[in-house]
Amino acid sequence: MLPNRKDDVPGGPRQVQFLTVAEVASLMRVSKMTVYRLVHSGELPAVRVGKSFRVPEKAVHDYLDNAYFDVG
Repeated sequence: MLPNRKDDVPGGPRQVQFLTVAEVASLMRVSKMTVYRLVHSGELPAVRVGKSFRVPEKAVHDYLDNAYFDVG
Protein backbone atom coordinates (compact mmCIF):
# COMPACT_ATOMS: atom_id res chain seq x y z
CA MET A 1 0.00 0.00 0.00
CA LEU A 2 1.21 3.49 -0.86
CA PRO A 3 1.73 5.99 1.93
CA ASN A 4 -0.87 8.74 2.28
CA ARG A 5 -0.03 11.88 0.39
CA LYS A 6 -0.99 15.31 1.63
CA ASP A 7 -3.40 15.61 -1.34
CA ASP A 8 -5.32 12.51 -0.19
CA VAL A 9 -6.23 13.64 3.30
CA PRO A 10 -9.58 15.26 4.07
CA GLY A 11 -9.28 19.03 4.22
CA GLY A 12 -6.22 18.93 1.95
CA PRO A 13 -6.01 20.63 -1.44
CA ARG A 14 -9.11 20.24 -3.60
CA GLN A 15 -8.94 17.59 -6.30
CA VAL A 16 -9.19 18.83 -9.89
CA GLN A 17 -12.48 17.87 -11.55
CA PHE A 18 -12.22 17.21 -15.28
CA LEU A 19 -15.04 17.49 -17.82
CA THR A 20 -15.38 15.86 -21.22
CA VAL A 21 -15.72 17.99 -24.34
CA ALA A 22 -19.41 17.05 -24.51
CA GLU A 23 -19.93 18.15 -20.89
CA VAL A 24 -18.17 21.46 -21.54
CA ALA A 25 -20.27 22.02 -24.67
CA SER A 26 -23.45 21.35 -22.73
CA LEU A 27 -22.40 23.63 -19.85
CA MET A 28 -21.48 26.46 -22.23
CA ARG A 29 -24.43 25.78 -24.57
CA VAL A 30 -22.20 25.56 -27.64
CA SER A 31 -21.28 22.76 -30.03
CA LYS A 32 -18.50 20.27 -29.35
CA MET A 33 -16.66 21.73 -32.37
CA THR A 34 -16.61 25.14 -30.65
CA VAL A 35 -15.04 23.55 -27.58
CA TYR A 36 -12.43 21.80 -29.76
CA ARG A 37 -11.62 25.16 -31.40
CA LEU A 38 -11.17 26.79 -27.98
CA VAL A 39 -8.91 23.94 -26.86
CA HIS A 40 -6.79 23.94 -30.04
CA SER A 41 -6.43 27.74 -30.00
CA GLY A 42 -5.22 27.62 -26.40
CA GLU A 43 -8.09 29.74 -25.07
CA LEU A 44 -9.34 26.81 -22.99
CA PRO A 45 -6.69 24.64 -21.31
CA ALA A 46 -7.13 20.89 -21.60
CA VAL A 47 -5.33 17.63 -20.93
CA ARG A 48 -5.10 14.98 -23.60
CA VAL A 49 -6.03 11.49 -22.40
CA GLY A 50 -5.45 9.03 -25.20
CA LYS A 51 -7.41 10.45 -28.13
CA SER A 52 -9.74 12.48 -25.90
CA PHE A 53 -9.47 15.83 -24.18
CA ARG A 54 -10.41 16.60 -20.59
CA VAL A 55 -10.94 20.17 -19.48
CA PRO A 56 -10.52 21.25 -15.85
CA GLU A 57 -13.90 22.46 -14.56
CA LYS A 58 -12.27 25.55 -13.03
CA ALA A 59 -10.86 26.49 -16.45
CA VAL A 60 -14.38 26.50 -17.93
CA HIS A 61 -15.68 28.75 -15.16
CA ASP A 62 -12.65 31.05 -15.45
CA TYR A 63 -13.15 31.30 -19.22
CA LEU A 64 -16.83 32.18 -18.81
CA ASP A 65 -16.09 34.72 -16.05
CA ASN A 66 -13.62 36.50 -18.36
CA ALA A 67 -15.90 36.31 -21.42
CA TYR A 68 -18.31 39.00 -20.20
CA PHE A 69 -18.03 42.48 -21.66
CA ASP A 70 -20.02 45.69 -21.42
CA VAL A 71 -22.17 46.69 -24.36
CA GLY A 72 -23.24 50.22 -24.84
